[in-house]
Amino acid sequence: MRILLLSTLKRRVGPDIFASRSRIIYQLSLGLASKGHKVSLLGTGDSQIPGVEVIPVIEKGWADLPPPENEFHRDVASLMKQAGMMLDLQDSYDVIHSHIYPDFFPPILGNELRKPLIITLHALYTDYIDEILTKFDKAYLIALSQAYKSLYRKAKIFDVVYNGVDTDLYSYREEKENYLFWLGRLARGKKENGQFIDQKGVGWAIKLAEESGSSLKLAGPCEDITFFEKEVKPHLNDKIEWVGEVSEEQALPVGKIVELMQNAKAFLMTINQEEPFGLVMAEAMSCGTPVIGFDRGSVSEVVEDGKTGFVVSPSEGIGGLKKALFKISTINPSDCKDRVYKMFSIEKMIDSYQTIYREIINK
Repeated sequence: MRILLLSTLKRRVGPDIFASRSRIIYQLSLGLASKGHKVSLLGTGDSQIPGVEVIPVIEKGWADLPPPENEFHRDVASLMKQAGMMLDLQDSYDVIHSHIYPDFFPPILGNELRKPLIITLHALYTDYIDEILTKFDKAYLIALSQAYKSLYRKAKIFDVVYNGVDTDLYSYREEKENYLFWLGRLARGKKENGQFIDQKGVGWAIKLAEESGSSLKLAGPCEDITFFEKEVKPHLNDKIEWVGEVSEEQALPVGKIVELMQNAKAFLMTINQEEPFGLVMAEAMSCGTPVIGFDRGSVSEVVEDGKTGFVVSPSEGIGGLKKALFKISTINPSDCKDRVYKMFSIEKMIDSYQTIYREIINK
């Protein structure tokens, strides 16, 4: 098959980039090329994927460019250029598969497309995304989990494909150390009262560590330094540690993140949002590390409760998290790894997309 992948322009795609969207694009395009398909990536000029033709829209991703006078104007102009290039190139391909950020941008040109357009939805669900996607019904929409699919009450979801984990990189380690690990983004979003919206639930992780006397390691990108200064820094001490620099992009090298996952006695997914998939859960389990998470979004699909971790009702709050932590030693690390190999491997993801491509092309 001849496949044109539309990449996010927010950042480049390469073997050393581990933002979840970029990572999935890298793994998918690399895997498809290794199976003999002709794969091209329409994205940033500095993207690098063995066996994949990179067609540059802009030289570098937005995250690596100097701040412009007007970010909105630059980003929309870049997206419009990418969409125009998609139309010009379409006849050279059998199928177009979009991972563009924002997810809903390509369908606006649906009436000008002669080739099928598949869109993997990565973004957190909102009613306005659901609404706008109903206006452009020619695209085939892919959700990252059944839970995520169920949120879309208006837009029609074609199929569900789980993200795939690089099990060679996130390799298994049976022996664990005595600390908890939380990895997530400190977002800039605020409530009407000015309080930060703690989407990834760092506050729950800190409270669990404080009330249980546990050691806790925290890491992740920080979109607003004030969030870190107000909500995280006052709690840091000899048992609660922020690992790495506090910066807008993930500062830790992936090797260090893998090491933290491999050695943790539990990974905390204490989210306050309906997670579309939550790749970090599968990555932790691939390392043999059980997950403790709130039952929101895809958590109960990724984590097998009582077997690869514990799924806690949000209504139980800190009490539920403490009960789960008390039982964490009952989880067999190899069960965590086996679940990832069975359900969330890169190979399974690639096979699922190949099947979808063929089904759509044959229509």
